[in-house]
This record gives sequence, C-alpha cells and structure tokens, in this order.
Amino acid sequence: MLSGWRGLGVFWAAILVVLSGGTLALQALGPPPPSIARRAVAPRQVAIAPAPGPLVSRHVVAPPSDRPGRDTPGPIADPDPALLEPGPGSPGAMLPKIAEDGRRPSQVYAAGFDQTTLRPRVGILLAGIGLDEAASEKAILDLPGGVTLAISPYGTHLGPILGAARLAGHEYLLSVPMEPQGFPRNDPGPRALMTNLSAIDNLDRLRWLMARIQGYVGVTDALGALRGERFAGIPRDMAPVLAELAHRGLLYADARPPGEGGEAVQNQVWSVDADLILDEPADDIEAKLAKLEEMARERGEALGLAGAPSPVVVQHIAAWAKGLMDRGLALAPVSALVRPPAQVAASGQ
Repeated sequence: MLSGWRGLGVFWAAILVVLSGGTLALQALGPPPPSIARRAVAPRQVAIAPAPGPLVSRHVVAPPSDRPGRDTPGPIADPDPALLEPGPGSPGAMLPKIAEDGRRPSQVYAAGFDQTTLRPRVGILLAGIGLDEAASEKAILDLPGGVTLAISPYGTHLGPILGAARLAGHEYLLSVPMEPQGFPRNDPGPRALMTNLSAIDNLDRLRWLMARIQGYVGVTDALGALRGERFAGIPRDMAPVLAELAHRGLLYADARPPGEGGEAVQNQVWSVDADLILDEPADDIEAKLAKLEEMARERGEALGLAGAPSPVVVQHIAAWAKGLMDRGLALAPVSALVRPPAQVAASGQ
C-alpha cells in the first residue's frame, strides 16, 4: 500500500515538473509574433484591421476647377454676397470676386448646359439689353435660355430685367464700352475705355462699370452696334483689363469677328470670339443663321452676335432655335463656348 501511494506521488510530481517547465519556456519565448496572432482572427476582421488616418484627412475638399459653366439646369442664381466686394461709385456698389471657397462668377451665374454632348455647339449673344425695357423683356421671354444676353451699363431700372433673365435661365454679360473704329464719330459713351488714357485710369473706369450690375458671368466689348475695335485691338491696353477679369473669375467674349482690327492678348482669361454678326445687314438674318450652323458643323462650335433685341431679330432667332435639336446641333451659352487661357494663347489669338 505504501509503495502504491509512493508511486502516485512520483507521478503527480512529474506532471508538475512538466507543467512548470512549459510555463517557463513560454515566458522565455515571449508573446507570439503579430503574424501568428492575426491567424487567430477571422478573415473579415483582417480586412478592416488597418487603422484610418486622422479624421481631417477624410474630409479634405479638392479645390474646384476654374472652368466656367454649369452642368445643372434651372434658373440662374441670384447675386451671391460671397462673390461680391465693395466697389466704387454710389453707396452699395459691388464688384464681382472669386469666393473664399474658390467659386467663380463664371460658374455660379452660368446657364445650365450638358458639357458631355457631342453635338456641334452654336451660341447666340444678344446685345443691347436694358436700353429698351419693353424690347428687352420680350426678348427674355421669347428666346430660349441658351441665348446669352449682353447688358448695357447705361440702362436704367435694370433690376427687374436682370431678375427676369435669371428666372428664364439666361446667363448674361456686362457690356463694357471701348473705343471703336471711327471715334469720335462713333461715340461709345461716358466711362468708356480709351486708348488715350493710362492703364490706371482705364481700370478705374472698368471697375466703375463692373459695379453697375451684379450676377454676370463675364464681360464683352459688344455695346449695341459698337464693338470697341480700336481699344480691343491693342494688346498694351487690353492686357490689364483681361488680367482684372481673370482676377475676378470672369470670362471675356470678344465681339470682333475675325479680321476686324488688331488682335488682343487673351491668354490671361477664358474667352471666345464672335464668328458672325447676325443683324448686319438687317434683312439677311436667316442666311446668317444658316451660315452660323455651317460654321458650327465645320469647327464644332460657333458664336453669333446680334447688336440689339429688335422684334425682327428676336423673332428670327426664336424660330431658328426651335429646330436646332432636330438638325443635330446644341444651343450653347457663351460659358460653354469659351476656351482656356493656354488654348487661346496656343492658337495665337
């Protein structure tokens, strides 16, 4: 009996020695390496194991593109205080600017247009809006929203006209009077940009003009039948003007068809040139519109300019625009026709 109990004691003593030795061995080896530990985790948990970065890095917003235009349809936005700053002239005069978040007037106030379309683009710029209130209001109501309007800075009671234009989906430009050919016989009016003034004086005039209205995507030298050929054709005079437009996030539409006067430097700003004057002569509008279509098919895009919203001009443009889709073309606002500064520079214009 004693020998049996002695044998059982020896057995358990041996077990304790083995267990103690294993524990000491594990302590000596330390914790298992990460690769072994991960094997015990379900594959679904392994997929989400990497820790996310700092929270702020997950909410970084890329700076918006500076390309003009807007893809979404609908009315034009009302003037946004974030895109305005105090300007010269009467109290409350405001100048356009690029917002702190990068938004530009040439984007926010643009007419909606599908930039992915493969159809040739054809645009119409109708100038002289604001001088004749009744004719301006009728043009706004009768013409499709894709027609861009050029607003005269000399118009009075422009608020209702601009509000109606935005509601109808018309983007609009500010007409900036510039010295034309044939001056002084052809008078562009007070505060016009002139070749005999300094760059500082012309910039002061430009800012006064730009503070006359709000909510425009850019400016143009089209002022009725005048197109500022003499001033716009001198790069030395135009360069500061275009730099100011680029600084404020605006585009530029040159009303001078190819071959009219000298060429201005336009490599600082998104811009487009008029290809055809539609209402000169006034009795040939249908033929001019057909020519504009032909140019758009050949080049991919074309811009026509009309100097005033006369009943005849508005009637012809409205009837012509109704069949554009069936003829395979897209009516495009000016903001959908402008080219980037680098492309303009490369083309030599």
